[in-house]
Amino acid sequence: MPRLRSTAAVCTTMSALAATSLITAPSVAEPFSPEPCALQRTEAHHSEGLDTWNAAYPRPARALDAVMIFLSFPDSQPLTAPAELAADHFPATSRFFRQASYGAFTLRPHPMRDWIPMPSPSTSYAIRRDWRPEHRAAYLRDALRAADPHVDFSRYDVVYFVADPDAPGVDSDATKVVNLDTPMRADGTDVRRVVTVFENHPPDRLVLAHETGHVFDLPDLYHRPVDGKGDWDTHVGDWDLMGSQFGLAPDLFGWHKWKLGWLEPRQVTCVLGGGPTRLTLEPLAAGPGVMVTGAAGAPAFGLGRGTKLAVVRTGADSVLAFEVRAPVGNDASACRAGVLVYRVRSGAESGGGPIEVIDAHPGTEACWADSVYPPLADAPVGPGESFTVPGEGVRVEVEGRSESGAWTVQITPG
Repeated sequence: MPRLRSTAAVCTTMSALAATSLITAPSVAEPFSPEPCALQRTEAHHSEGLDTWNAAYPRPARALDAVMIFLSFPDSQPLTAPAELAADHFPATSRFFRQASYGAFTLRPHPMRDWIPMPSPSTSYAIRRDWRPEHRAAYLRDALRAADPHVDFSRYDVVYFVADPDAPGVDSDATKVVNLDTPMRADGTDVRRVVTVFENHPPDRLVLAHETGHVFDLPDLYHRPVDGKGDWDTHVGDWDLMGSQFGLAPDLFGWHKWKLGWLEPRQVTCVLGGGPTRLTLEPLAAGPGVMVTGAAGAPAFGLGRGTKLAVVRTGADSVLAFEVRAPVGNDASACRAGVLVYRVRSGAESGGGPIEVIDAHPGTEACWADSVYPPLADAPVGPGESFTVPGEGVRVEVEGRSESGAWTVQITPG
């Protein structure tokens, strides 16, 4: 727990932007990868381009510290202790990122022990999913001022403001990352984004991991219907946490792992023209010490440092990506194993379909009882199958699995 302090926050005039909005402040680009298949980062919010890293965001390639600040309100007496709310999210969130990053990234939580009282009733902030900017700004301003005597914000890379879930004005659907085009100032540091947590107790599964992904510049992959009705999971189904925290296979796409620095350049193959390319792909979720199943069904260990992702360039701002998804690690509950194919567009905004899974079995569905979107639950190309991507002419053939648990794949560009 941070030491108690008495310094006051200095809040600049601010306006808060939701996670799906564009930050207008300029950011510094850091060189990332010269690979010919590495799309260029664009001005789209949370662009899937990865030739450079957006230095406005903390890069999770090292240990990062996160503070959890618990906010109470004068119109409600909390029924749950801060320690119980912290346990709703940790260690599950840290465990997810540790497995997804193959141990390269550690998220270290620092939950406060006590409730920090807000100055106004919870109902006064009009908290809801599509929050009015003036109410959101008032909430953040009050939260920072209330917390600053107790928290040294300069010590932390990630800030979670956790509201009393039983307060009458708290809407559990309003949990999100808020980006600030004018940062708040506290303890000599700029606070550019915070995660506002309004979850029920217990919360949605892995919801904090999803929101933390936005802190690391990852986009929303779900489709939001215009009228709020209809299916939200048509773009990626179960296949990435940024699509749904309820997915059966929520491990981050290989493209995201490349973007975040968790895949080394040698673990990504850029497939160029000139005929078929045969390669061996390891299951994406397999890392050192993770058991997978070999060709004969026997346990196999030792995967984790081989090729994880194959990419075919299809345009100036688009690629096709190929990776093996199997029921191991974060994907332990995956509905089907095989080579997953998806399209990436670097110019698409967060929530605008920057990644779309391509269904290799469009006439069938699977895992009706558990999948968030059964039509895509059986999307991967299975052993012995081949698939040509509609409209691209790119063909993938899955020849089989090796005794070590790796998959032999042949990709032929169109």
